[in-house]
Amino acid sequence: MIPAQRPEGRLTSPSLSSRIHEDLLTRIQHGEIGPGDRLVDTGIAQQLGVSRMPVREALLRLANDGYLISTSRGFILSPLAHQDILDIFEVRRLLEPRAAAHAARALTAADHASLTAALAEARAAVAAGDVPRLVQANMGFRNCWLGALENRRLAETILRFADQVQFVRIATLDDAGVHRIVLTGLERLHAAYLARDALAAADATLDFLTRAQQAYTDGLARDSIPQPDDTSRQGATAWQP
Repeated sequence: MIPAQRPEGRLTSPSLSSRIHEDLLTRIQHGEIGPGDRLVDTGIAQQLGVSRMPVREALLRLANDGYLISTSRGFILSPLAHQDILDIFEVRRLLEPRAAAHAARALTAADHASLTAALAEARAAVAAGDVPRLVQANMGFRNCWLGALENRRLAETILRFADQVQFVRIATLDDAGVHRIVLTGLERLHAAYLARDALAAADATLDFLTRAQQAYTDGLARDSIPQPDDTSRQGATAWQP
């Protein structure tokens, strides 16, 4: 989260812009910035006690990466139509299984320990019905295996597409039945990664994404998920692996 104050003079302008960018991106990934929120450079600059320019640079960078769009009244999360969401699921099904296969061969013993710890957190979160804790555990698991990829552009692309379907994750995690899907998916991936089984990792990732899309479709059918242009719901989640 962006701190209330950060004296501008302690950092060079590029470093300050990068720090603000990372803070805003983290808030987007955690759902702290929702579809109904409007980001105005002057307001953020005033909150942080910095000049407008580094904030503007950070917002433009997020827009260039596809997270935000510019409007006459500031920046908002990029709106997604139903077909956009289906297209993103298709792209992720094309990219992520292959990436998971590469990760299975690249993960270190330290990475395996981090994945095991994240899975234990996910199990505890599901047992307690603690959605924020499940969100954090899942993000830790995902960031660990993506961090093992040598192809950084691939990792960044996967993260960007996963973050863009934020509201899908928000709505589907309202369903306790989805918690079991998440946990089962993480357990399958964990087993594949510890075994360094590239094929099993690819299969588990593809199945996870297929179930994620089905949960989205089922939620629409039950009216428990808002239409993509409905910005009335906000929350914090990330449940893809």
